[in-house]
Amino acid sequence: MSVAGLSCVAGKPSQKNMESVQSDLRANRLLALLDDASLQALAGRLERVELAYRMNLYDEGGPMTHAWFPAEGVLSMLASAQAAQTRIEVATIGREGAAAVPLLLGARRSLGNLFPQVAGWGWRMEAEAFLDAVKSVPAFSRVMHVYAHALLVQIAQGTACNRAHDIDQRCARWLLQTHDRVEGDTFDLTQEFLADMLGERRASVNQAASELQQRGYIRYTRGRIEIVDRAGLEDVSCGCYRLIREEYERALMP
Repeated sequence: MSVAGLSCVAGKPSQKNMESVQSDLRANRLLALLDDASLQALAGRLERVELAYRMNLYDEGGPMTHAWFPAEGVLSMLASAQAAQTRIEVATIGREGAAAVPLLLGARRSLGNLFPQVAGWGWRMEAEAFLDAVKSVPAFSRVMHVYAHALLVQIAQGTACNRAHDIDQRCARWLLQTHDRVEGDTFDLTQEFLADMLGERRASVNQAASELQQRGYIRYTRGRIEIVDRAGLEDVSCGCYRLIREEYERALMP
């Protein structure tokens, strides 16, 4: 349902409805940083959408028709490793962010694929409306540019991590980053999917996940992961996880 479809009195949204919509919009932490007037300026351009598992949001080389603002669930950005004939995850995006930075920087076609790895819901804005909002709503422009830096830190640090650290550390980092972006301690995840995201053989990921389970940090049953001992998982992870998380926390400070 489009936000523009609010019930109105004398052509204007009721105060109660506007407060309800703004509350829903603030389920995304970037939108939550905006003042009431700025958020109201964006409300009519945003459409609430369900984000189904593996729903195609961007195709490699295809047009980026919308900016996406998750409120629940996790989006996965994949880049193509052509020599290996595979795709590797370069970033995840949850309620702390938006799939909009390439549009912000002037790109119109996606270099990789984008889809929800954990189902949820959120908001989308047409690309032209997003670019107009960046120009016309200063607070939104500031939030998006600060967030862009945090996302680029995640991509750069994640690339370095994939090169420098072992599979146990990278597996722990990925699980922690996903845990940060979901409600509760349990989420759907197959080891085959995790192997694809890490660019590793399934046997290597199976071994790493089994080790984490034996040490009591996670519980894995029938395609679902439960985080049992988060502190232990953080001990296994490399320092890249903390560096990325701290950068996001700085970006999301009011």
